[in-house]
Amino acid sequence: MNAIATYLTDNLLAFDSAHPLLFTQFHFWAFFLLVYALFCLVASGRQWNATRRVLRNGYLFVVSLFFYYKTSGLFVLLLIFSTFLGYLLGWRMDALADRPQTQGRRKALMVTGVVLNLAVLCYFKYAYFFTDIYNTITHSDLQVVNLFAQWSNHFTATARFDASVIMLPVGISFFTFQNISYIVDVYRRKVRHVANVLDFGFYTSFFPQLVAGPIIRADQFVPQLYRPFFLSRRQFGIALFWIINGLFKKILLSDYLAVNFVDRVFDNPTLYTAFENFMALMVYSLQVYADFSGYTDIAIGVAMLMGFYLPVNFRSPYKATNPAGFWKRWHISLSNWLKDYLYIPLGGNRSAGWLSYFILALTLTVFALMAKSTVVWIVLGVVASAMVAAYLLLPNHRKEMGTNVNNMDTMLLGGLWHGASMNFVTWGGLNGLGILVYKWWKKLLPPQRMAVAAALACVAGLLPRVAPGPLSNMLATAGTIVAVALLLLNLLPTWRGADYKTSAFKQGLTTVWNTALTFVFISFTRLFFRSGSNLNPAEANEVAWRTATQMVGQIGSKWNWAQVPDILWAYRGVFALFVAGMVIHWLPEHFKRRYRLWFASMPLWLMLIVVVVAVMVIYQFVTADLQPFIYFQF
Repeated sequence: MNAIATYLTDNLLAFDSAHPLLFTQFHFWAFFLLVYALFCLVASGRQWNATRRVLRNGYLFVVSLFFYYKTSGLFVLLLIFSTFLGYLLGWRMDALADRPQTQGRRKALMVTGVVLNLAVLCYFKYAYFFTDIYNTITHSDLQVVNLFAQWSNHFTATARFDASVIMLPVGISFFTFQNISYIVDVYRRKVRHVANVLDFGFYTSFFPQLVAGPIIRADQFVPQLYRPFFLSRRQFGIALFWIINGLFKKILLSDYLAVNFVDRVFDNPTLYTAFENFMALMVYSLQVYADFSGYTDIAIGVAMLMGFYLPVNFRSPYKATNPAGFWKRWHISLSNWLKDYLYIPLGGNRSAGWLSYFILALTLTVFALMAKSTVVWIVLGVVASAMVAAYLLLPNHRKEMGTNVNNMDTMLLGGLWHGASMNFVTWGGLNGLGILVYKWWKKLLPPQRMAVAAALACVAGLLPRVAPGPLSNMLATAGTIVAVALLLLNLLPTWRGADYKTSAFKQGLTTVWNTALTFVFISFTRLFFRSGSNLNPAEANEVAWRTATQMVGQIGSKWNWAQVPDILWAYRGVFALFVAGMVIHWLPEHFKRRYRLWFASMPLWLMLIVVVVAVMVIYQFVTADLQPFIYFQF
């Protein structure tokens, strides 16, 4: 008995930071099989009543807390705090809902909940970021201190916890945003508070989506808390499909591309050619999609096996023909969250108040201070002057201008949500700029587009002469390609006539061009996203900016095209997998739906054979050191 107790304490019940519970590890699936077997005993039965519901949801709440403990250790206390905070505030706001004289108290409770959740998030995720900004502005050397570790060491009279480092709890952004949405929705009376604390705890901590989303909203998930467990034969097949599909994406695509190519180039950009640096950006786009959507697929499958349905988080994002369309397909749960709880409260497409302009001005000022560049100050000064002039001289366009400011604020803060460094803010700002340029472009008439394309070609030709350097070379090349493509697409009808076939041909060619251009643009913005990932927040800004600068320097240098065939051959496995992954991604949705249903309709014996073979193939690609999911850090 002592040996069993020791094993449980040292292994099963202990947190091992080197071996957290990941969907790609065998011990997670052993954990899930045990959880699922007990779940079926608890949730199944002919009679469904409140007792059985609470038993099921309470069981999954406890299991989810254990899962998070095995993933993040004592940070499970933070999750418990967030859960009880949301529950108590929701309960109190609902209790005051029918009293007109207490609406001020309800609002105060809502604001308190939002502020406390954001305060916890900012402390753990942005302490280094804000300290770095303060030190840069004041030229001081303030050091970050882990207050919780200090207090724990003081109360326990030990030095067990390291007070010099603030560790980032896994998935803190996801469960924080989920709790904020619940508190705000109860205040808005979109949902009633969840009366039972075990039911609510299950909602906030459901383990399949807990650490990397999708962000589930109360109005989407709370009604499912009260439904009895049901799993049809087809739903079982679909759930298995999503799990296998997610494992394929994560292990066979994402991890293989990362270990064998992407990580090598990003770790040492100057050791690789311009073509290799360029392709690393393109391949990384597929890697991060396969990684994140792979996690989501597995989460959807695991949840479905237990009778719960998570929202769709991706809709083939690289089919998007413009940056705005991309963000309607990528990380949909976050995009919708930002729209409902940030963009619309700021004014949305109606107007922009002082807060919208303040956020934009503050963000750009901090960016300029961190950049420490006169050129950046000049550019931002010109932009600010142009905005002020437009606001004063074009009163009829103020509403449109306010909408654009709200759009940019949302993208900048969305970038900051992803990571605590200016690299993520830069990434968000570039995406926001891409959306604004697209909105402006689609309003232009064909002659105006021709004039813009011609002007872009002239600027591209002059830029390397006026400001020679790698960045200018890269922008000039990109500008020339875009200008020529735009001119050709606008001239196409005069070459081929204007009949229906020509129109359909032009439309198809335009779609291909727009899709390719959007993919390349999104991939280049991820130069800042990837450079800031997987880094200690204390060094993220400096290291990430250096990596981004080096990659721009390589890509903007002279290309040696004679080396390209040798590079393609040397990385033939990587590039073949990249092409195959993109082709599958671009397949029509109805075709993908068809083979999902085909798999789900298989006889069970054949489905078992397919699953076993698929798992054997997948695990042939497992690397020696399993790669964590990219979005765990967010």
